[in-house]
Amino acid sequence: MSQSSSFVRSTWSNRWAFVLVTIGSAVGLGNIWRFSYLAGSSGGSAFVLVYLLCVALIGLPLLMAEILIGRRGRGNPVQAMLNTAEETGNSPWWALVGWVGMLGALLILSYYSVVSGWIADYLYQAVVGVRVETAAAAEQGFRDLADDPVRMGFWHTVVLTLSVGVVARGVVAGIEAASRIMMPILFLILVLLTLWGCVVGDMPAALHFMFDFKAEALTPGVVLAAMGHAFFSLSLGMGAIMVYGSYLDKKTSIGQTSLWVVGASTLVGLLSGMAIFSLTFGYGLAPAAGPGLILQTLPLAFAHMPGGRLVAIFFFLFVLFAAWTSAISLVEPFVSWLTERYGIRRVQAAWGTWAPVWLLGLAVCLSFNHWAEFTIAGLNLFDALDQFASKIMMPLSGLAIAIYVGWMMGKALVREEVQLRGGAFPLWFLVLRYVAPLGIVLVFCHNLGWTPW
Repeated sequence: MSQSSSFVRSTWSNRWAFVLVTIGSAVGLGNIWRFSYLAGSSGGSAFVLVYLLCVALIGLPLLMAEILIGRRGRGNPVQAMLNTAEETGNSPWWALVGWVGMLGALLILSYYSVVSGWIADYLYQAVVGVRVETAAAAEQGFRDLADDPVRMGFWHTVVLTLSVGVVARGVVAGIEAASRIMMPILFLILVLLTLWGCVVGDMPAALHFMFDFKAEALTPGVVLAAMGHAFFSLSLGMGAIMVYGSYLDKKTSIGQTSLWVVGASTLVGLLSGMAIFSLTFGYGLAPAAGPGLILQTLPLAFAHMPGGRLVAIFFFLFVLFAAWTSAISLVEPFVSWLTERYGIRRVQAAWGTWAPVWLLGLAVCLSFNHWAEFTIAGLNLFDALDQFASKIMMPLSGLAIAIYVGWMMGKALVREEVQLRGGAFPLWFLVLRYVAPLGIVLVFCHNLGWTPW
């Protein structure tokens, strides 16, 4: 399988453009929504501290490995695996890793755009002034949304269309340009929300909850949840980081840029948690509300705080921007494959990708209401897709990437490409070979309920 001879590969304008778009890929609903409700329901500080450790031992090494494959292979996830396999004398069957990541990204996108649509709907409600005064009203508000496939389908269509529209414009004119606008706004809003949490919320309680370590809260379940989130929160195993790495110039240090990406995405998660928990504690709400923390618990705080409507607008805009930049990265791997493999124009490839993902997303919308009785292994379509794509395909892809770079590509070639100096390379290589794969295996077993305790 080879690239079309007419294809010319794009390159990011500079290293900071790559850092911005990769942060945009990593910073999504996982860093904000998932981090907050997992921390809230998993002991707070115990989860946070294990998560930070796992980001360093699993997330960072794998991020660097995925970028390395993309840049060395100079192609979409499938082609990058084929090119590096040919160069290193490995089997072309390693291209399956690219296929798993790329197709997993499309499956995730089909329901990710639906969940992002919930955020868009709540942003609209905040703009028009809808308020919820009681917990029952907040719960009923979300139930009304989930029971309305037309309403969910509309917002799913909006989010998916905006994401595909950016990708259709190109790597530099579309993805890079959008990230240059959205990411600074996202960080500015996050800082303002955190400061507002200091003013009207209970920031000391939030800091105590997130960082005051309690050994008794450190259970095997908390450890595995933190390990899984460290992997999930950096968009690993979906082909997005690999294809973004393929547009990176050879002079840029993979190690330095990866540190910037991991540091920024982790900071977003921590600041989001501080803002959310300060408001949660400040208004006497429960931090262990689970997935309903953002869409059912926080609206109660917004309704009763000074300037709550404006804060709600900024908050949901912040979350929507984060979701949008991540959704863009889920579109790009398959579009890149279509353009390189068949020479299809980017615009045609992008909108051709839109159609099947949109249809599957509509089915996801219906799985909450009219098709709720249709299940796969006892799960509705939404949960089945999430279980298969994020809990099976992503870890398998990540494990294969760790094994491929750590054991198959050759130490000399990997050292040359990753550009780590001094003792940093042996340490990184050791962690990639042994620690990261072990962590992924434990996460994978936990996802399937095969825990050894």
